[in-house]
Amino acid sequence: MNNSELKEKLEAHYITYKQKFSSKDPVWILHRFTDEKDIELVALITAAYAYGSVDQINMFINALLQKTGNKPYEFTINFSKRKDKNHLSGLYYRFNSHIDLLDMFSTLNKALLKFGSLKNLFLSHYQPSHKNIIPALSGFTDELNKNIRSSESSYYHYLFSNPVNKSACKRMNLFLRWMVRKDEIDTGLWKGIKTSKLVMPVDTHIAWISKKMKLVTRKTIDLKFALELTDKLKEFDPVDPVKYDFALCHIGIDKKEF
Repeated sequence: MNNSELKEKLEAHYITYKQKFSSKDPVWILHRFTDEKDIELVALITAAYAYGSVDQINMFINALLQKTGNKPYEFTINFSKRKDKNHLSGLYYRFNSHIDLLDMFSTLNKALLKFGSLKNLFLSHYQPSHKNIIPALSGFTDELNKNIRSSESSYYHYLFSNPVNKSACKRMNLFLRWMVRKDEIDTGLWKGIKTSKLVMPVDTHIAWISKKMKLVTRKTIDLKFALELTDKLKEFDPVDPVKYDFALCHIGIDKKEF
């Protein structure tokens, strides 16, 4: 399949899948909220826990949101471990314990008090001159990880992966896709960041179909893989290459033919 045929296929799948509720996905949880402060928090928390099956992710996030009274910003800005530890006790997701959850809310509380919003935190590290969002993402996750000692919680740092470790950072790139892009799927709340700077969120489904369609040559699924795939997709849409992520991912999940 040549580039022209590939682009035609990609565009067709994008149009099919960009309809709201076209496939089960945690992103639809964000669409329940109208306040931007709630949306960006729900997006980050959902992305951080977006490993495992879609049903498992949705079940956990829904249970967590119920604990916050479906007021995630209000809960977070008023959070304290001493006050809320019993409220969240016993709530865990796979290998991330309720201790990780307490650490997460404590960290997010500090970030909101310091920067006012997650967007402001990210923009404090973002430079338009950067080739992509990787340097800003590194600074963003540094802030979310810096006050947590690994001895206190062995899996907390898994929630906010840092590209300095050379991982694909699928869940953090997914969060940025939700925040920066704007269509029926993504919220586009964070203005001032070019969609061309985003990096593809690479999971097993994306990796599998990317290799199958020969969109990448690299075998190891890491940051270089994500960057190579993003550069390839820029040949089809240099302004918004990550728009193909949702369709490519769900073709794999839904076991459809490309």
